[in-house]
Amino acid sequence: MADGPHRPLRERLLYFVLVPAICVAVMLLGAAALRTTLQIERASKQSVLDATSSLAEERVDRLDKMIIAQDNAVAANVEVRELSSIAARWLATAVRETPTVRAVLVLDADSADREVRAFVSRHPGPEDDVFRRLLVGRMLSKMELSEPIEQLRHLHQAFDEQSFLVSYWQRVHGGRKYLVVVWHEVAKLVHEIMPQLYRDLDRNSRMNVVDEEGRILFGPPLQAGAPAVSLQFPTTLYNWRLQVALASAEGLEQRTVRQRYVQLAVVGMAMLIAVVGVVIIVRASIQERRLAALQSDFVANVSHELKTPLSSVRMFAELLLTRRVPNDDKRKEYLQIIMGESERLSSLIDNVLDFAKVERGKDAYEFAEDDLAEVAARAVDSLRYRAERLGIELVTNLQPATIVFDARAVELAIINLIDNAFKYARGTPSVNVSVARTAAGGARVRVADEGPGIPREEQERIFDRFVRGRNASEAHVRGSGIGLALVKHIADTHGGSITIESPTASGRGSAFELELLDRPPKKRTRS
Repeated sequence: MADGPHRPLRERLLYFVLVPAICVAVMLLGAAALRTTLQIERASKQSVLDATSSLAEERVDRLDKMIIAQDNAVAANVEVRELSSIAARWLATAVRETPTVRAVLVLDADSADREVRAFVSRHPGPEDDVFRRLLVGRMLSKMELSEPIEQLRHLHQAFDEQSFLVSYWQRVHGGRKYLVVVWHEVAKLVHEIMPQLYRDLDRNSRMNVVDEEGRILFGPPLQAGAPAVSLQFPTTLYNWRLQVALASAEGLEQRTVRQRYVQLAVVGMAMLIAVVGVVIIVRASIQERRLAALQSDFVANVSHELKTPLSSVRMFAELLLTRRVPNDDKRKEYLQIIMGESERLSSLIDNVLDFAKVERGKDAYEFAEDDLAEVAARAVDSLRYRAERLGIELVTNLQPATIVFDARAVELAIINLIDNAFKYARGTPSVNVSVARTAAGGARVRVADEGPGIPREEQERIFDRFVRGRNASEAHVRGSGIGLALVKHIADTHGGSITIESPTASGRGSAFELELLDRPPKKRTRS
């Protein structure tokens, strides 16, 4: 009896003092280990970044110097006082000394219309006239023509979605200013010069060149997460950037990660044990709230699904009772609408009842040998009038396939798949339903549409109960969220499977395939 009053006190100390103390100690130990590991990792990454930066600066400088060297070669052969000699002097060495230069122009900068006094091209053609008009009409306004006059400058810009690089400088002769413009072929820089300058990078690093919008112009994509350096070309191709990542950085990163895992393994296990209980409780709470929300949505959706066809049946029945129907054709049309809405109500109620049986674990199936093609044909016929109203063509290719299955359950599954296409594949011109034998001796039902398709991130959860896609919610498409869940349950009970392909081979739409075995599992009921 003496220990009785002290036992609750010890338990309180255990739960409210000792356990939190252990958790805090484990967290402090883990934080210290993590801090040490991160410091080592930062030092390693910094060394990699320093090496990468040096390499990137050297490669950027190499290309800039190569272009400027060509500009200097052109300058040595261009004399404004002897314009007629430019072609002979420059073209003689153009292939060897200026491989990327397409043309050289000399403009009278003091004339009102910027008259072109000389134009020499290595490949004369219509492109030269286009460039000449572009230069006078648009490029000149982008050029910096201030002091010092003879300074070499560059203009790198896109015009009409085409990238241009021109070098330019001014000369004075006879009291007039002349502008010398050198047109570099950007395509040749990308496809010929860059592979020559950077051909050794594949062994030690990964590199690419991107434009101002981040599009890759040369080289492969860099590995995501790898330490990389991005440098802008400082003088010539200044709208582009060179990106470099050392290949050795990948191995260093892997070693750092392994070292971090080894150091934190013991601490991680202790922390995992300390927080596992909290995680379980939080997850259970989140799942419970999510399920409650889904069930609430389910009740609202089912209520709306029941209310809409009931309203239609009531409205058209009242029209028939008040004898306000103009002719027999309209009367027949109203009766067909009442019949279609009644079938829709019946299908929804069947879905809800079957789903309720599944939830209670009391679903039962009657397996018998039957032709799957005939069952699919009945499902298609039951929805044909609705398809006509929606302007959707039901295309069938039903090959005989006699296997053992529950005809009523499988027919319900096929109806749900077709109904799913009607509701969510808005704008599809047709829905294709096919039945064929499988190589394993079973049979497969395929229901395909040409709608917008299902996002890949939603395809894994679309067969869960109460789950409806984001597009369905945004488009306010009615549905209960149990149709595909019921289809999956029917497939599983038959020992088969239900899969989705979206987009299909045509590039759009969705296709559901319900595959059944020739003989279902021995366990045919759940109780």
